[in-house]
Amino acid sequence: MKPSIFVVGLPLVIGGCASTLPPNVVASSTAAEQPPARAVAYQSPMSGYVARQPVDPKPWRRQNDLQSPANGDAQ
Repeated sequence: MKPSIFVVGLPLVIGGCASTLPPNVVASSTAAEQPPARAVAYQSPMSGYVARQPVDPKPWRRQNDLQSPANGDAQ
């Protein structure tokens, strides 16, 4: 027989005969003791919608002057 059969098969057979499961596989008892989650209230997906119409562009030079370090928010 090929030795690879023993290398692969033997751990599978021995693992199948294990008497206990690892703790991360077994369900936790603390999960059963927690109260159920609160019901979620319905909120319309359109609740925050604000209708906006296209407008003409503003002069870009004035916008740049307002944002400049001397006059605007930049530091």
